[in-house]
Amino acid sequence: MSGALRLQGQGNGCGYATGPAHVAAEPLSPHGGQASPSLEFENLNRAIAGSVASLETLMALTDPASADILEFQIEMLRDPVIGEMAAEQIGKGQNAAFAWVAALEEYIAGFEQSEDEDIRARAVDMIDIRDRVLRALEGVPAADFPVGSIFVGRDMAPSLFLAHDWTDGGGIALEAGSTASHVALLARARGVPMVVGIGNFSVETATPVLIDGDGGLVVVHPGDADIAALARFARPVADITPVFESGSARALSAGDVELLVNISGIADIRNLDPGTCDGIGLLRTEFLISSAADLANEEKQFQLYCEIVKWAAGRPVTIRLFDLGGDKPLGGFGVDERNPFLGLRGIRLLLSMPVMLRIQARALLRAGAFGEVKVLLPMVTFPREVEDTRRLFEEEAASLAQRHIAISMPAIGMMVEVPAAAIMLDTFEQADFFSLGTNDLAQYLSAAARDNPLVADLHRQAAPALLRLIAQTVAVAQDMGKPIGICGDLAGRPEYLPSLIASGIRQISVAPAQLAAVKTTLAQAGMDG
Repeated sequence: MSGALRLQGQGNGCGYATGPAHVAAEPLSPHGGQASPSLEFENLNRAIAGSVASLETLMALTDPASADILEFQIEMLRDPVIGEMAAEQIGKGQNAAFAWVAALEEYIAGFEQSEDEDIRARAVDMIDIRDRVLRALEGVPAADFPVGSIFVGRDMAPSLFLAHDWTDGGGIALEAGSTASHVALLARARGVPMVVGIGNFSVETATPVLIDGDGGLVVVHPGDADIAALARFARPVADITPVFESGSARALSAGDVELLVNISGIADIRNLDPGTCDGIGLLRTEFLISSAADLANEEKQFQLYCEIVKWAAGRPVTIRLFDLGGDKPLGGFGVDERNPFLGLRGIRLLLSMPVMLRIQARALLRAGAFGEVKVLLPMVTFPREVEDTRRLFEEEAASLAQRHIAISMPAIGMMVEVPAAAIMLDTFEQADFFSLGTNDLAQYLSAAARDNPLVADLHRQAAPALLRLIAQTVAVAQDMGKPIGICGDLAGRPEYLPSLIASGIRQISVAPAQLAAVKTTLAQAGMDG
């Protein structure tokens, strides 16, 4: 191996990439000096309008799920509260640039100072629009970077990712960042290798860089031996996104094992034929939308669900209710909680805000008329939460039926991700099915956050305890005569699949890019029928 610099971070599991580094410019800073207040108002309004126009143009060129992220930024640019705060600063003598930064300071600081990494990651959206308006004020357009480059920076704006052409390779290496940020989700969906959390380091533009999205490794000045060693165990991104032929579902189903996909948006299934899987095992609805207003928009939700149900072509689609709070503070939920992962999140939050839950229930009931829709409840802890949710669905179903609106009552299942629920699974008779969410289950079982590098090793060491709890939980579900599957990250890790199959798991849901690897592992374990 060469004497190259090696930096360890967290990878997104999308293979490796090599290329010349593109070092991101430092965040823009406002310049001093002020014209008349009226001219400053005019300059700022013109810059905001220009920024909105450029984002709208970008929206028209991208897929609907990715466009939702840009829509969120547009809504923030049009937020009258931010505009009023900037106007107040201009009235106090600030120029337009300083006034704009001051208006966004509190928003950005609120996200960046959160103890939750996922909440901190959302600050990049606000930084993106801050810098976009500053560029417009300064007359500097947002710059793309060369195709095939490795983007190197502290973080990356979602709009920059969406505007870049990834078809000819490239990757992302971030000093900070989060594997659950918007840009990380987009990178996984498109198979772009990405490593985050590598810490501060210095590299010049055009320096050769290798990133290993599977191992979380970044190599500066890699030698031929570095690339060759990695190539023996991994495939480049162009090879890890399989192109399946239509009608191969049974081959992928590995005999008695049902293989489904986890998706966070339309982009995840754009290049996937529905015949390559047995359906959708987890649709994360909170990632379909990017603004709090959409939580109240029944029609928009209905249209999104119908688009995915139509893609499934008769196969089951399991749709999880909004899993807000915790690491997903859309609408501000969980932002002010000291420990949002243990606070008002998931089904707890939805039942505390029945109006929001009823809107989503109506959209799901209507979408169910067009295909096999199942509903999954997040963060369930006690049987009463399932019972109350079912009652609410039944009430909304009756109301819609009275209005002669076509509906179908879905099967209602629950995520098994809270240890208390896993241990007492036999008390959840009202749940129609169960789905193991191993990300949170492992986190709570080990009392070690999976995204905290200081305790990451403890989290990994808890795998035997997690597998034992899974086996016990599956046995209880089987005694109850209820289906149980797994949709957590553990299912996509080949080293754990034999243990999961031995425990009795026969339904596995993974990211689309993991289907081929899971099929191969199951075949090696003799589960290919």
